[in-house]
Amino acid sequence: MAVFAIRYGWFRPLLSVLGAGPAFSRVEVEGDRVRVQMGPMFRADVPVASITEVERFRGIPGGIGVHGWRGQWLVNGSVRGIVSIGIDPPVRARVLGVPVKLRRLHVSVTSPEELMAALGR
Repeated sequence: MAVFAIRYGWFRPLLSVLGAGPAFSRVEVEGDRVRVQMGPMFRADVPVASITEVERFRGIPGGIGVHGWRGQWLVNGSVRGIVSIGIDPPVRARVLGVPVKLRRLHVSVTSPEELMAALGR
């Protein structure tokens, strides 16, 4: 199993108080699954076979924390080191325990190149 830490910036203390700090957040690649967790805020279990593309995020992130709409979710503690993962067919994720559809995940990690390599891209 490969574990990748979520990257944090200035908002680390606030996210930690909310239970979404480094102790409770990670991306795990194990066998045919990718698990993403940011404390109680976000949880997803993605089959590797459903990953259609993996690339560095290009654009301006819309905030810090967990944000999304219409199947596209940003899970980040920093505006740097964001990897964009395409998913088809979409999977179920949970945001504050509420089920949501996940078609594309943007996640900030401390080692984006290593995560992309672990996903075979």
